[in-house]
Order: sequence, then structure tokens, then C-alpha cells
Amino acid sequence: MAVFLLLLFSFASLFVGVIELTPASLWSDPEAAWLLAASRLPRVLSVLLTGTSLAIAGLVMQVLVQNRFVEPATAGSGQSAVLGIILVTLFIPGASLMTKMGLASVTALLGTGLFLLIVRRLPVQETYLVPLVGIVYGGVVGAVATWLAWQADLIQLIDIWLTGEFSGMIRGRYDFLWIAGALAVFSYFLADQFTIASLGEDQARNLGLNYNVMMAIGLVLVSIVTAVTVVTVGVIPFIGLIVPNIVSRWRGDNLRHSLPLVAYSGAMLTLLCDVVGRVVIFPYEVPVGSVFGVVGAFITLWLLYSSPSAKRA
Repeated sequence: MAVFLLLLFSFASLFVGVIELTPASLWSDPEAAWLLAASRLPRVLSVLLTGTSLAIAGLVMQVLVQNRFVEPATAGSGQSAVLGIILVTLFIPGASLMTKMGLASVTALLGTGLFLLIVRRLPVQETYLVPLVGIVYGGVVGAVATWLAWQADLIQLIDIWLTGEFSGMIRGRYDFLWIAGALAVFSYFLADQFTIASLGEDQARNLGLNYNVMMAIGLVLVSIVTAVTVVTVGVIPFIGLIVPNIVSRWRGDNLRHSLPLVAYSGAMLTLLCDVVGRVVIFPYEVPVGSVFGVVGAFITLWLLYSSPSAKRA
């Protein structure tokens, strides 16, 4: 039933847009078939790939930090990727998209690694201190990127990367998102190891897990997924925060069981927000990052106030 609903909404999304497109027109109008193949289908695929990969990256990020209220967009990873794009635009203006993605991955890796070093010095029992530090840290990194963009008259360009949207997803423009999708699939084969790592360093080592190697793999996975999505569609907040939290409350912390549901929920929620963004002020479009920001803020507040730690406080 769940798969049917995802397919149904994906099919419906193909026919939502400024240019009228109906299933019947695909058989009689060659331009309608071209529009479907060149624009509508790539957009739906990019939405599904982005939602799936960011939700799983958020879950892996929470395992690395051992905190439920962090994700790449609120822990400096997304801002570090944007900083990498600014640097490559300044110093290698003619660089290819692959070069931009590579440098963005490196800066996201360094930025996320620095965040992990910072949070390791924080008290473990302070649940909400880690996300607060992440927000401040991400704000500082984002401020540096914005300052560099302002100096080089690239403010409009950085606004594009900081606001996630799928209106530009056409054939040949979204292909790098398959890398993020492949990493999401790869994470499923490491689900048991990530589950053990989530228990903490001491218990993971006692169970025979090479904790440092798993941390490094998770760090690389989060950094590449973040860089690929930022370079392709921009920053979309809250996916990696709310989806893993909702799924963990329903299915528990065994990643082998929860990862498929996290992937499905991330894809479905992103798809719904994208459709809402296209119809709420039709024929104009609200970026999916803005829609998800509103939805994610309300769900995050619900998670905070309904969490066991919040009730004890």
C-alpha cells in the first residue's frame, strides 16, 4: 500500500505544472512526450532521490553525533558545502559541475569533522546543547560564505544554493543525484554497524566494531550526500531531522528495520512539499526548501515538546 501511494503521488506530480500536460496528450502530442521526458520525469526523480538521500544522511549524522536533534543542514555540513562552492567559483570560475561537487564534498567533510570535534567536548546529558551549538556553528560558516559572496558580488548566486528548489531539474541536470541515491543504498548494507555505533564508542568497541572506521565512513557519506544535493538543488532543511525521529518513534533504533522506512518517508514528504509548492500560488512556485522549512519547523517543535527529555524537564 505504501509503495502504491508513492507511485500514485509520483505519477500525479508528473502532470502538475504551468504547461498543461495530461496522460491523454502523451499519445497524441509529441511535444507533450518531450516535456515529460525532458522536464517532468527528471524533476520527480530528483525529488525522490533528494528526499531519500537527505533523510538517510540525517539518520547517519545522528548516529555520528549520538543526538536526535542534528542534521546536515543544522550542523554546518550544508553551509560548509556552500562555502566550497563559493571558493571554487572565486578561484576556478570555469570549473565543471563535477569539480564544484568535489570541492564542496571536501569542505563539507572538513566542516562536519570540525563540528564532531566540537560536540565531543560537550556534556552528553545536555540533549539540546548539541543542536544549539550546531546552529551557531552553521551560522558562522554560512556568514563566512555570505561575506565572501558579498565581496565578489555573488549574493544572488548564494541565495540559489541556500534555497532548495527543483524548478531547474531537467534532463542532464540532476544526474549527480544518483550518486547520493547510491550512497543511500550503500548505507543499508552498513545498517547493523551503524546501529552498534549508535550505542557509543565504548560499547561499540566491546562488541568488536572498529568505531573510528565507521565514524569515517559515516562522515564521508554525509559529506558527499550533502555536497551533491547542495550543488544540484540547494539546501533543504529539516528532512534529515524530522524523518529519522518520526520513524525511530514508530520502528525503534534498529537501522536494518528503519532505514527503508526512513528512505520512503523522506521521499514521500519531499514529494508532497514539492507539489504543494507548485500549486499553492499557481502558476507561480514556492521553493520546496521554503515549504519544508515551514512544515519542518512545526514538526520539530512537536518532537521537542513530546520527547521524553522535554517531559522530564
